[in-house]
Amino acid sequence: MNTTLALLTGLFVRLAIPFLVTALVVLALRKLDARWQAEAEKEHRVMTRDNEPCWKEQGLAMDEIKLRAAKSEQPCWQMHRLSNGYLREACLDCDVFISAPIPSSKHTTAHI
Repeated sequence: MNTTLALLTGLFVRLAIPFLVTALVVLALRKLDARWQAEAEKEHRVMTRDNEPCWKEQGLAMDEIKLRAAKSEQPCWQMHRLSNGYLREACLDCDVFISAPIPSSKHTTAHI
């Protein structure tokens, strides 16, 4: 009887406990992945307004982006401002925003 109990205890310790620990780790990682997926979807919704993604996400060439920015179109970073009016961090670090031409005023005379 003691040998059977020792054998069952040994099997439980060697098999069941690692299996339970592995199952708990898998569940925790699935929950973490679901949270990351939700955050990514939320960020994508912020980047997309009226189903119009930012210019970089559209895969436009830099020449096309500069042409759009030079025209009267509103730049993509203006369309994707935060609710408080600030620019998003992603826009501040974006190559499109950094390399955009500086808007010039229509009046070239300076008032001193």
